[in-house]
Amino acid sequence: MTLVDVLEDAAERVRAEFRVRAAEGESLRTMPSDLVQTAKSAGLFRLAMPRDLGGLELDPLAIMSTIEDLCHADGSSGWTVLIGNSTAFFAWLDPTAAGAMLAETTDVVSTSMFAPLGRAHLDGDTLVIAGRWPFNSGCLHAEWHQVAVTVMDGNRPALRPDGRPDLRFAFLQRDQAEIIDTWHSMGLRGTGSHDIEVRGLRLPIEQTAAPMLDPPEQEGALWQLGFFPLLAVLMSGFPLGVGRRALDELVALAPTKRRGTSPGTVAEDLHAQYEVGRAEAGLQSAKSLVTDAVGTAWDLAMKGDTLTQPQQARVMLAAQQAMHAAVTAVDVAFNLAGAGAVYTGHPLERCFRDIHTANQHIAFSGEGFRGYARTRFGIDA
Repeated sequence: MTLVDVLEDAAERVRAEFRVRAAEGESLRTMPSDLVQTAKSAGLFRLAMPRDLGGLELDPLAIMSTIEDLCHADGSSGWTVLIGNSTAFFAWLDPTAAGAMLAETTDVVSTSMFAPLGRAHLDGDTLVIAGRWPFNSGCLHAEWHQVAVTVMDGNRPALRPDGRPDLRFAFLQRDQAEIIDTWHSMGLRGTGSHDIEVRGLRLPIEQTAAPMLDPPEQEGALWQLGFFPLLAVLMSGFPLGVGRRALDELVALAPTKRRGTSPGTVAEDLHAQYEVGRAEAGLQSAKSLVTDAVGTAWDLAMKGDTLTQPQQARVMLAAQQAMHAAVTAVDVAFNLAGAGAVYTGHPLERCFRDIHTANQHIAFSGEGFRGYARTRFGIDA
């Protein structure tokens, strides 16, 4: 039995718990602590973490498939797992430093927040960091937080040797940051995506990295993809899973559901048939695009090739299209399901809230479309 087979068996058991306890997570506004431990034991927070650091280092299609299945079970739980897999970005740290940081345990969860809302000043071989960052999904049970900072030179951003501003991820231990209870949200209610804040924290410079600007320190094809394609791998399973769940719920409902005074069921309605067919085509096409774009990139990375900008842009395009198709699918399912879908706790109501909340994430901001178009137009990013 392969590692992927073992993971699939474990993930199947976890999926069942995610599904039946979705309402509990929403009530707590975070993943229940025992479910965190169950997911940890299954290795679900180490899917893309370097094997040398205790991770599973799976191939990207296996990562996407696992996250898609978890998100089909429950959007909040699946989102918590995919963000917790920010353990992947330990690959950009010096391996010796990363090993020391994980000396106590490698079975960890890490949040990540990319917006450079913090400031840092260099003092010898340490950085003094201050800032407050929102949207730290899973922060209540994470051992590590990754937050983006701008290193300052006086009142201006310090410049790297390549002339770009010195933007870094700072890796903080859980007890080094204050969690501020802010997560009262429309969707993804069970993700515990609170603010975190630090003031005057002194951090060794070895606990910082620049994944968006620098190559990884770890060797391996997974990081050869580059930061943004790897981010797309982690993110794409969410819309595909939630979109599929919404259409599956509608298909189960439609044969017996009648809208208003209609003599026929939703399944018999010609307009509903057209809309569901259109939504299915969009979602299945998006999944095929993601699979092809990531698979092609993976083949190149396995050969040791560095992805060109157009090749990276195609992976990001695919992730963007997955969200676009999923939003359409969820909206179609929600609109056809009738008034019963508006009640709190209905699976379609949860899918609707979760997909529209996740669509606000910067990874789905539309840059995937714009960036690909720029490469087609020959415009430098």
